[in-house]
Parts: sequence; C-alpha cells; structure tokens
Amino acid sequence: MKRADDDARDSRRSLLAALAASAAGAITGCTRAMAAESAEPSNAPSGRRRNWGMVIDLDRCARCAGCVVACQQENNVPPLGPDVAARTRPIHWMDFLPPAPGSFAATPVPCMHCEDPPCVKVCPVGATYKSEEGITAQIWERCIGCRYCMVACPYGRRYFNWSEPRWPGGDPSSLNPDVAPRPRGVVEKCTLCHHRIRAVVERARVDEEPLTDEALRRLPACAQSCPVQAITFGDLADSESEVARLAASPRAMRLLPEAGTRPKVIYLRETK
Repeated sequence: MKRADDDARDSRRSLLAALAASAAGAITGCTRAMAAESAEPSNAPSGRRRNWGMVIDLDRCARCAGCVVACQQENNVPPLGPDVAARTRPIHWMDFLPPAPGSFAATPVPCMHCEDPPCVKVCPVGATYKSEEGITAQIWERCIGCRYCMVACPYGRRYFNWSEPRWPGGDPSSLNPDVAPRPRGVVEKCTLCHHRIRAVVERARVDEEPLTDEALRRLPACAQSCPVQAITFGDLADSESEVARLAASPRAMRLLPEAGTRPKVIYLRETK
C-alpha cells in the first residue's frame, strides 16, 4: 500500500513538472513574440551611426546675415552693446569671414565640427568632446576658461565669455528655454543646434516613425532662417541624404584642408 502511494506521488510530481515546463515554454514564446512586435524601429540603418554635417552653397548665399541673427536669438547669445564690444571680441556662433583677396563676397562660418577636432585634444578637463554622432560639443559647467581650445582651433570659431550675460531691459523672458545661457568665464561655440536635433530624433522615436531627410535639411536655426536655402543640414553618413549628395559635388570644398581636421561644414564654390 505504501508503495502504491509513493508511485502516485511520483506520478503527480512528473505531471506537475511537465505542466510547469509547458507553461514556461508558452510564456517564453509569448514574451518573445511581444518583444518582436513592440521593438522600436531604428531611425538609422542597423550598424551605422549618424554623422551630422552641413553644406553651405556660396552661390546661393545672399550675405544677408539672417543666419547670424537667427543663431544668436536661438542660442541665447546676449548682445554686448557698443561699449563692451569696443573693448572685446563680440560673440557670434555664426559669423562671416572677410572677403578673400580678389573677391567681394564674405563667407558664413559656424564651428566646423571637425572629424579630427584639435580643440578636443587640448582640453584638460574634458569640457569639449566629440559626440557619437559627430558633433563637437561643449559642457559649459565643466569649462575652466583656460582657452586652450581657442588657441588650438585653426578657424577661430570659439569665444571666451568675459562678462555675465545681460539682456536689454534686464528681462530674460524672451530667452529660448531649450538652451542654457553660458556663465562668465567659459568658452562657447556653435552646437549645430543640438537641442533641435535631440528634439526631432526623440519625437521620431516616440512616434515610432523613421527620421526623414526632409525633417533635417532646415533643422538648425541658421538653415531655417536662410531666405535662399543656401544652408543644408543632415546626415553625411546617409548616402541618400541631400547633404551627402551636395558634399559629393565637384564644387565641394573645405576650409583649410592643410590643417588635417576634416571639417563637416562643407562649402560649394561660387561658379565663375
């Protein structure tokens, strides 16, 4: 009789183990199916990182300086006023180079966001760095104001902030809430409007939609404000993007190629 009871218990244990294994298999299969259905679509092709860049067509550029004004307004670059501007270098994240000898046209110049940025190499505290998507970024709070990066930049695209930011009338209500004002004593520069890039990438991720080239071409404030669409922004790593197509043009050139920095701001030469 005892033997029969033991056999019955063993039989029940075997049955329960089999049921548990079956249930676990079903749950695992269901979980995998749900994960496959809910997997987020990638905004970039698998195995490739974006490489943000910009093309400026010097034939189209009207030299209206609308990009300069839009950049200052978007990124909370304070006006210095005539007295301070007379004593120091005004801050312009987007500026114009004087005309070259024999030319009557100035050249719009933001930060070049180089493939091999010398400013990153000399920063002793890591305040400036190159992001995974190719932007030469700056952490304002970490900057100690040593200005090594200003010396290292062959394009002169960095500015030291000598004074606390002040606004006309002392009213900061008109500032862009997406961009932090820089404190006195730090170096600042163009960021390719990285806050706008972050916003559009995040929106595409939340909406589970691909990030289109059309959504990027006029994304930075300078490109959006250009009345003749001389500035094109996008992913240089995407061979089908407009910015990559323009960068491959026979008219394409880079400033100071002898410096070896490989800028990702590319110009289209003026035609003769």
